[in-house]
Amino acid sequence: MNFTAVNQTDDCFHYTCPERSLSTAVYVLLCMSLTSVVLVTVCGNLLIIISVCHFKQLHTPTNMLILSLAVSDFLIGVFVMPPALLQLIESCWIFTNIFCAWYLLNAYFLTSVSTYNVALIAVDRYFALSNPFLYNKTVSVSIMCIVVLCDWSVWLSYNITLQYPNLKSLSEAVCIRSCFHVLNEVWSVVDILLNFVFPLSVIIILYALVFFIAKKHATAIRDLNSHTKMRTKNMSDSMKSERKAAKVLGILVSVFVTCLLPYFLYSVLGNVIEIEVESLHKFMMLVYLNSAINPVIYALFYPWFRRSVKVILTLQIFTTDSTLIHIL
Repeated sequence: MNFTAVNQTDDCFHYTCPERSLSTAVYVLLCMSLTSVVLVTVCGNLLIIISVCHFKQLHTPTNMLILSLAVSDFLIGVFVMPPALLQLIESCWIFTNIFCAWYLLNAYFLTSVSTYNVALIAVDRYFALSNPFLYNKTVSVSIMCIVVLCDWSVWLSYNITLQYPNLKSLSEAVCIRSCFHVLNEVWSVVDILLNFVFPLSVIIILYALVFFIAKKHATAIRDLNSHTKMRTKNMSDSMKSERKAAKVLGILVSVFVTCLLPYFLYSVLGNVIEIEVESLHKFMMLVYLNSAINPVIYALFYPWFRRSVKVILTLQIFTTDSTLIHIL
């Protein structure tokens, strides 16, 4: 996903950021709050990465997608959010133009990957629920790793191609006062379709189908209730797990839409009205906030994540055969 922006090549030797209108106390409080968001993003996603990588019980196809999402969100927290927050607080870009080009590439690339990781999780859950036998037979950890690698490779190539002219102009500019990117009308539409409309459509449609399947399974359980109690109990436990997965997916979708929709609506309106830089930065911070919320969702709804965090924080992870600790 890409921002709308302007490169300024004026003489900047005597340029300074505009004075802040905030009081010192409010400024410090804002800095502390935004720093906390970065720490939650980095630490929360790092715990997910360590958990999935370390514990063998978590080496499943679905968790490879969760790992990919956590890695992209972690990198956003490390490389994208800090300079974005500084630009928001200071109301101007305080770093070099070369760093701006590097920052933009990371921001666009990682947010694209994160978006499609959520879409791939929806595809994975739908396939697993709609055809579990075929899913278990055809989808393995190695296959899912190839899918993840393709996802990262495709979006890296796309963003390098899309932003090469802008990155080149940034590297050659005398100076810049704001670090964000202008797309022409055609590429703006293409980017919105690829990075928002298409993945959102896939997520919503598949989530609706997942919900329908879970409801259908619940009806089947009630119909079998008078026949085989033990079998029904086993099916009930399985369906309960599936409905919980559908619920978590629904929350992920809701957070995804809430965080990304304002920015893309503003981008569309930006072709009609004049875009304000400060407003654009605020909407982009909402996009990045999605990366901080995802691990919180896992902590609230995935027991394996809470157990693995407990093992990590109590340093049991350094004990012998800790990779075999029962997490699920």
